[in-house]
Amino acid sequence: MKKTLISIAVLGAMSNVALAQTNVTIYGIVDAGLVSERGGKAGNVTKVSSGVGSASRIGFRGTEDLGGGLSAVFVLESGFAADTGVGDAAGLFQRQSYVGLSSKTAGSVTLGRQYTPAYLTLATVADPFAAGLAGSAKNLFGASGGNVRFSNAVNYKSPNVNGFSGEFQYGVGEQAESNAGRQLGLGVGYENKGLNVRVAYNNRNNDTATGLAPVVNRDSARTTIVAANYNFNVVKAFAAYSKDKGPGSSPLPNATAYTATAVAASNDSDTVLVGATAPIGAAGTLIASYIRKDDNEVANRDANQWALGYSHALSKRTSSYVAYAKIKNKRGASYTVGNNSEAGSGDKAFNVGVKHMF
Repeated sequence: MKKTLISIAVLGAMSNVALAQTNVTIYGIVDAGLVSERGGKAGNVTKVSSGVGSASRIGFRGTEDLGGGLSAVFVLESGFAADTGVGDAAGLFQRQSYVGLSSKTAGSVTLGRQYTPAYLTLATVADPFAAGLAGSAKNLFGASGGNVRFSNAVNYKSPNVNGFSGEFQYGVGEQAESNAGRQLGLGVGYENKGLNVRVAYNNRNNDTATGLAPVVNRDSARTTIVAANYNFNVVKAFAAYSKDKGPGSSPLPNATAYTATAVAASNDSDTVLVGATAPIGAAGTLIASYIRKDDNEVANRDANQWALGYSHALSKRTSSYVAYAKIKNKRGASYTVGNNSEAGSGDKAFNVGVKHMF
């Protein structure tokens, strides 16, 4: 009996040591709203949607102190549809899935499925709507598929030094030809007081390979984005410019929204955004933006979008929102007013909903 008690005490002590060294957090977002869309070939569409402001998700984030300022880190994040309860895409942790090491002085290296530096620049620095609601910059900027996240990626983030930080990402294509499908991302930023500036570049090789040689040699998709915001306290101003060149650099979220056959996406375009947020009382935030898409190809399928929204913090974790956006397509362009999780079906959309973070 004595030996049993001693064994239990030892195991309990070891368990407490392990718990002291490991920190695992369960986090997530549940976002659902009423969406009304107009202007597409589908007619008037009214629905309850998930992830209007921010994609609904559940995730696990962990760190382990390895000593000497070094830690092991991991993230596993899965998306789901709050309106139906089903997963929002194939795979278990399709949003993010990575593991790595982080140093307080040398930065972090992580491996797995991760956001690209260019998308993070768009969503966290450029867009006052934070890539959500009807005013999402994803409606006109080239932000879908591999431009948002990339699998099989090795990512390095530098520590913050006097406001400066950098990021390098290399995505292995894992095809028979070494360069086929690979992706390269770079980001450099500066943040100090009210100013936040970031420049990012993304290059994705569009070749596909079987055997010893690529089946087709395609041009690469290249995106350069410059973004900044500045907090004047009474208003926070946003501005961004993106240059997209090559197939897939600026894909259309819904290429058949207005016609039976798919409209070709531009392979050479410039996109400009100006926007602002302003506090309304103690809990409200007014959001506005204007985006212009300039197609430099012969078809010259330009578009512009204006959007207005309002978010109200009901608590530190729960907020309600309302937003409206309208796109003007020119010369057969097929851009749609979507939101954070949906491509949209027409040139106008209205959202109202609730988001809870845990």
